Amino acid sequence: MRAAIYARYSTDLQSDASIEDQHRLCLRLIDGNGWQEAETYSDRGLSGASHLRPGYQRLLEDARRNVFDVVVAEGLDRISRDQEHIAAFFKQIRFQGIPIVTVAEGEISELHIGLKGTMSSLFLKDLAQKTHRGLEGRVRKGKSAGGITYGCDVVRDMGADGFTTTGERRINESQAQIVQRIFQDYSHGLSPRNIAAHLNDEGIPGPRGTWGASTIYGNQQRGTGILNNELYFGRLVWNRQRFVKDPNSGKRQAQANPPEEWVIEDVPDLRIVPDDLWNAVKTRQEKTRNAAISDGIKKLGLTKRARHLFSGLLTCGCCGGGVIQVGKQYYGCSAHKNKGTCGNRLTIMRTDLEDRVLYGLKEQLLHPDLIAEFTIAYQEEYNRLAGSIQQERSKTERDLAKLESKIANLINAISDGVFHPSMKEKLTELEARKVEFEGIINSVSDEPPVLLHPGLSDVYREQVANLTTALRDPSSQAKATSIIRSCLSEIRLIPDDGKYAIKLVGELAGLLALGASQNEQSRPGAACSRLCSTALVAGAGFGLCRTIVVLRKFK
Repeated sequence: MRAAIYARYSTDLQSDASIEDQHRLCLRLIDGNGWQEAETYSDRGLSGASHLRPGYQRLLEDARRNVFDVVVAEGLDRISRDQEHIAAFFKQIRFQGIPIVTVAEGEISELHIGLKGTMSSLFLKDLAQKTHRGLEGRVRKGKSAGGITYGCDVVRDMGADGFTTTGERRINESQAQIVQRIFQDYSHGLSPRNIAAHLNDEGIPGPRGTWGASTIYGNQQRGTGILNNELYFGRLVWNRQRFVKDPNSGKRQAQANPPEEWVIEDVPDLRIVPDDLWNAVKTRQEKTRNAAISDGIKKLGLTKRARHLFSGLLTCGCCGGGVIQVGKQYYGCSAHKNKGTCGNRLTIMRTDLEDRVLYGLKEQLLHPDLIAEFTIAYQEEYNRLAGSIQQERSKTERDLAKLESKIANLINAISDGVFHPSMKEKLTELEARKVEFEGIINSVSDEPPVLLHPGLSDVYREQVANLTTALRDPSSQAKATSIIRSCLSEIRLIPDDGKYAIKLVGELAGLLALGASQNEQSRPGAACSRLCSTALVAGAGFGLCRTIVVLRKFK
């Protein structure tokens, strides 16, 4: 009789030496029956719940080819723990006329298949419940339930009991900076695809080697992806989903759990992204989803991101229609190009438009009145913060005086012979609070705050002068573009003597009101009005640029 040995171990139950141990027991059974060892089939570190095991499949294939006459194993659960699979294995092997003999049960019959198959299935279910219970207990302590999160390192320390700790994590500073950069870039308008491309171009390794759009955006409902991982917000969310094995393919499929089954714990020590940045990303994600789906129909084009600085903001001053690219580098009226309903034939080069707008912005932003307003706003905010700090110090000094009075009273009472054990605990508590108050007071300087740095206005001028450079720099382009586009709602191109007059509409126009002349600011009604738009009209070059202030009653 040619005997085939099958051995298997599962990583969460046994060690690698288990294969050799099983082989030794099976060989002893073979020798006792006078059989001859044919071949050993083994699967290392694979669960018995799956039939997609190389050694197991090779055993079935060789059984069909009559390579052996009997199958020997330590126990029936080594062959499989799935009730359906063990029954199918028994049918196929018996169809070939090959008996199954184990060290634990002897020769296998239909009775063994029914009983052992049921017991193995119950064992797997019980094991899954105990594992889930243990992981939940670990999560409720703020520890990891398994897996590696980008931005955090797994900590392996020796505990007081001599065992290695599990579930501990700490922030990886270098990866945390990349996480913050991803959140900032997305909040400034970059798409996940562009963010991934920039990271790959710079050679920054991702969680799985290279970066992809799905790695960054992920799935919001499942909480996957960098932008959806609440651990970066200091919140550990576990049990969002469960895995169920597909009976046809044998592969695990994720199924969402209801929110009431989620386990949520605060882990502030693992927080990477601040509140404002997290909320900005969530707001943009919500806007993107709302724009993408309406009444079950996808709004094509609404989620398309602007390729250039002012794309999507340009309108024709004649017909009110959109201004689009009519060539690789030129803008023109869409109604004239596509419908012929507008008589505006003028075109303008994209770089010329951007330079003219930015030049006008710089000229207005460098107006002395605007610099003065910036200086005043900075002074007011700085004074407010400095005043609140001084107020906090004064309050702390008053609290410290009351605390020292209580301490003195307790000491006098003890000196007079009045003592109770609770007085010692109270005195220790008061002394600790005294040290805390003294530390707060010492951390606040007695010197009056500097209300304004002498070179602050120069810094402002330098930043405004470098506006064009910042918009051309890839490292700051996303942020600068996002800020400018958020301040403009419309850019009107108005034909004026064969050239375009450019009128800006939006909040930025209100900012430019500070650059208006004193005469205009002192006009009747100017105190209750605000700037609606600013028109930049260029003649022969930027030297003829002038500003037209359009005032509207404040409502």
